[in-house]
Amino acid sequence: MARKKKQHGIIEGVHIIDIADDGMAVGKHEDMIIFVKRAVPGDIANVQITRSRRNYKEGYTVSLQQESEHREKAFCKHFGVCGGCKWQHLKYDIQLEFKQKQIENQLTRIGGLNLPNCDAIIPSEKIIEYRNKLEYTFSARRWFEEGEPMYDENSPEAKALGFHVPAMFDKVVNIEKCYLQDDLGNNIRNFIKDFAIEKNFSFYNIKTQVGYLRNLILRNNLNGKFMLILSVAEDRLEETAEILEEVSKRFPEIKSLYIAYNPSKNDSLNNAKMIHFKGDKYLIETMEDLKFAISPKSFFQTNSLQAYELYKKVREFANPKPSDIIYDLYTGTGTIALFVSALCKKVIGVEFVKEAIKDAKYNTKLNKKDNLEFFVGDAAKIFTKEFTAKHGKPDIVICDPPRAGMHPDVVNTLLELKPQKIVYVSCNAATQARDMKTLQEAYNIVKLQAFDMFPHTQHIENVALLELNAEK
Repeated sequence: MARKKKQHGIIEGVHIIDIADDGMAVGKHEDMIIFVKRAVPGDIANVQITRSRRNYKEGYTVSLQQESEHREKAFCKHFGVCGGCKWQHLKYDIQLEFKQKQIENQLTRIGGLNLPNCDAIIPSEKIIEYRNKLEYTFSARRWFEEGEPMYDENSPEAKALGFHVPAMFDKVVNIEKCYLQDDLGNNIRNFIKDFAIEKNFSFYNIKTQVGYLRNLILRNNLNGKFMLILSVAEDRLEETAEILEEVSKRFPEIKSLYIAYNPSKNDSLNNAKMIHFKGDKYLIETMEDLKFAISPKSFFQTNSLQAYELYKKVREFANPKPSDIIYDLYTGTGTIALFVSALCKKVIGVEFVKEAIKDAKYNTKLNKKDNLEFFVGDAAKIFTKEFTAKHGKPDIVICDPPRAGMHPDVVNTLLELKPQKIVYVSCNAATQARDMKTLQEAYNIVKLQAFDMFPHTQHIENVALLELNAEK
């Protein structure tokens, strides 16, 4: 059931003036700053306060005295509960404006960077059904939304197959329709839930860590083909096979089926035993003349159409010569490395995740390329002067680090080796700003291009081109 938070009263007439970097709206009342959920700049809101601190408060909108012209009606019934698509109530063109502003503010405020003229953020071609992967959680006791009737925990209505409630790991919202992935995914998910209830298969209890069905992962490509991974906590092959056989008969678009056996205490698939049950071992995504094989554990940008635009921009920024040696740090499954490989002498990819490098090597073979090499390990330890002396001094370095940004040792090695160009892809402008501030010792920031990879959220990808300044 829904947990009641400690309340601190309602403040009326809060003027919403901005959006913070974490996606919450910024309100002002007298001299107090209030971070507000479900509000839009231009609103005048009555706000229920949930947290009170010395310099600020937090809360959520309970009613509006005045609606902003930037506001629109959210299209999903789960808006505000499941934790996804937090900006559904904000018109898309305004979302893009705030994302552009966020990128520029973080680069100048945190990095103190001198920026070139920034091109407008590239919008996503699709703003619904744009994701190629979703992960759902089975729960024996679902989260009941406000106003819903309560059901006995043994009732079918008490079970959930959906998303975690934000900040509540043991609470799951049952999802009837999600707009993030191809609508066929909704039909598959709902069928599996109904079939499991009909067969009286137990749903996992996150709190007691008892139960059979644990997670459902659906991946799809641009051609409408699906991969299904069913994660189970109990080794019950006969029952699992029954589910997968039935779903594969009902949905021929599912071309690859896996069982993930995961009896551990966390939901991560990293250590799960992956069993190929039926169909293809890989889901294939095609971009231009390149094919990318996606395995159950592969990392692949979740917005395929927008990922293609980003990869093209990285290639354009790199603009390699046939004699160039390119290093692709944090290469993942080698997608960017493959995109630039036809234009240069050689690409060296470095990645910490062993399974990702396995996929990168498979993709290289799949595309019949012979000028790529991949190495497993921490870029901070592998990417050294000695390593590059052995494999060739880089003319261009492409880096796409995790949200934490690049390790200081990687930044220092870049300053020591001084490649002619650095193309820096980032999902966190704050850490990108920090790293580029250090790199400005030897580099000029020449171009910037932001991408909206995740419509209706505050998340952004940003690509920067840095060129060596011979005078520094």
